[in-house]
Amino acid sequence: MSTVQHALQFRPALADEIPLLAEFQLAMARETEQLRLDPATVSAGVSAVFARPELGRYYVAHGGDGVLGALLITFEWSDWRNGTVWWIQSVYVAPHARQRGVYAGLYRHIQELAAADPTVRGIRLYVDKRNRRAQEVYGRLGMNGEHYQVFEWLADGEGTGD
Repeated sequence: MSTVQHALQFRPALADEIPLLAEFQLAMARETEQLRLDPATVSAGVSAVFARPELGRYYVAHGGDGVLGALLITFEWSDWRNGTVWWIQSVYVAPHARQRGVYAGLYRHIQELAAADPTVRGIRLYVDKRNRRAQEVYGRLGMNGEHYQVFEWLADGEGTGD
């Protein structure tokens, strides 16, 4: 475990961090899918999560130099498991903090929260097929992508992800 990971704190995001979370999402879309999203739409989307907690929860990794990474948890009901599956979405780690254990720490934090909640049956995420680096990270953390393939239709016709 790196020194940086020891200094990190993991917590729910705060409403005053909405502008930063929106900035993270704009950067992530550019970096991973070469998409230029509308900043106003993204800001409204991030704000909606804070206004309507049933939509999800943002978590951040906070270090000595501020928020270094974030992710969003959304919820899926599983009738097969009679419980909720948490979906990790909107993962972003600031470029200067990458490969320093930020995402691994965030993931472990989420995993601990899920394990402590008897209504949570698992954690899932999706990743762009071209994002090999992220797939390697998820594999190292014990996740596998062998069971399901995600198909989608998007009403706005833009891109392939959130």
